[in-house]
Amino acid sequence: MNIIDETDEKLLEIGIPWWEDLIKYSNKGQYGKFIRNFSYELLLGLNEVELGNQFAKSELARNLSEDYDFLGFIRRGEHVTFLFRVKNMKKSGEWLGRMVIGYEKGEPKIFAASIF
Repeated sequence: MNIIDETDEKLLEIGIPWWEDLIKYSNKGQYGKFIRNFSYELLLGLNEVELGNQFAKSELARNLSEDYDFLGFIRRGEHVTFLFRVKNMKKSGEWLGRMVIGYEKGEPKIFAASIF
């Protein structure tokens, strides 16, 4: 099955807890738990040393507000992008959060996650 064929409700059931985990583990600096739902493809492409350093030192990534707004989905190809309005507890303003999910070997996984 292609993930873009899932209902909005099913996508939210999968994605919202994952987004909340990304925020929680980013704030706590728990990198191992942060990446636990990442696809194998994504993990292979990461420079874990560099990412770990950025992860540990990023004021933005370590102070995300747990209050966010889900803005919607973008369905394309074999992936669904979740879009979120995100705030930071130390920096004023708003950021765009993005999480891309799809199926890998029949299981949903995160293929990308970022904050702009």
